[in-house]
Amino acid sequence: MRIAVIGLGKLGSPLAAVMAAKGHDVIGVDQNPDFVAAIQAGRAPVREPQLDEMIAAGRERLTAMLDCVAAVTASEITFIVVPTPSAPSGGFSLRYVLEAIESVGAALRDRREPHMVVVTSTVMPGATGGEIAPALARASGRVIGQNVGLCYNPEFIALGGVVRDMLHPDFVLIGESDPHSGAKLEELYRTVIGSKPRVVRMNFINAEITKISVNTFVTTKISYANMIADVCDRLTGADADVVTGALGLDARIGGRYLKGALGYGGPCFPRDNRAFARLARNVGALPVLAEATDEINRHQSVRLSALVERYLQPDARVAVLGLSYKPDTSVIEESASIELARRLTAHGYAVTVHDPRAIEQSRAVLRGSVRYAETAASAVSGADVVVLATAWPEYTALDPTLFVRPAGRRAVVIDCWRVLPREALHEVCDIVYLGNGDNPAPAADSATAVG
Repeated sequence: MRIAVIGLGKLGSPLAAVMAAKGHDVIGVDQNPDFVAAIQAGRAPVREPQLDEMIAAGRERLTAMLDCVAAVTASEITFIVVPTPSAPSGGFSLRYVLEAIESVGAALRDRREPHMVVVTSTVMPGATGGEIAPALARASGRVIGQNVGLCYNPEFIALGGVVRDMLHPDFVLIGESDPHSGAKLEELYRTVIGSKPRVVRMNFINAEITKISVNTFVTTKISYANMIADVCDRLTGADADVVTGALGLDARIGGRYLKGALGYGGPCFPRDNRAFARLARNVGALPVLAEATDEINRHQSVRLSALVERYLQPDARVAVLGLSYKPDTSVIEESASIELARRLTAHGYAVTVHDPRAIEQSRAVLRGSVRYAETAASAVSGADVVVLATAWPEYTALDPTLFVRPAGRRAVVIDCWRVLPREALHEVCDIVYLGNGDNPAPAADSATAVG
């Protein structure tokens, strides 16, 4: 099929590359000339595992341009993958989606060939049928569901695994204007995804509610696991991993996302949860579960900061390892470690930070309030307290001798994800596992459980 993808960011460029790698002719469109130039040169415009390989595999069928109208004119299906930033109301802004719809409509107005428009950007329930469909009808001069199809088709992906998740989704969600459009989009996905997942087709409103509900349910699991870890911190002999490991064996619960550690962050989970709560309140439903999930998540920054400060003397130096909200991405949006660095510097502590990818992004946020280390080893060197905040694999391979301090001193390593080997390190430093009631007490505190 001939496909146009409007938006070549963290989701759009992998989508374009995957479609091309699977044999379709794809034209990517973006207002950023650097993104377009990267695709044209066979390079990934954003950093994402496997993206370079997908671009290489589909190089002969993948091109990019700035001209949206020309790209749509040369295609039979257009995917809109543009940002829908949070609005002051708590919902998502449709500004960029509607701008794209205007360009798509302009390309279709003087053509007779059938065309299908697929909105992949996450929108609020009611948006596709309420604003997007009428805008497309006006701009194109066509009738939705007759000579122009419209589908809402959000992806369920995680940054750092976008290509993998596109190729192996749990299911494909399609909100359709008409059965023919839904069937055509399903046919396209059958050529792309080899794992044969369920394709679930429904009307717009149900698809929109499903998308935002999935993310909200996942955030609830994360906050529940973090609540368990908070409890386990305070009880000698308690271990959050043991508890959540047992919980996950229950088929009604499952183990995915059930790990007590730091709060969730990134561009999707926090805002989707808040948007769902606002939607529920606006329609008169009771949103307290989503609101409590968000409250517990916000509390994790306070909890972590308080834990770290228990181990700090007034002139202490702190190293924070990991600034991205998760491994395999440079995104720092709503990152727990960024918030930790802010809190510690505001309280007067000297903080050194390191991240394999997110240093430049962090400079714009933390500015000169912290010291930026070029390597993890230099960040750790001389620090009184080391916080492993993002579970980058390279941190688990740090040489234990880096934690050795002069006689009379002993470094404290707070491992938020419990990935460092306690047995191998306890001879040279004090290891604190978040969510574990058997942590060593601070020097000035005789308690046996950390609160």
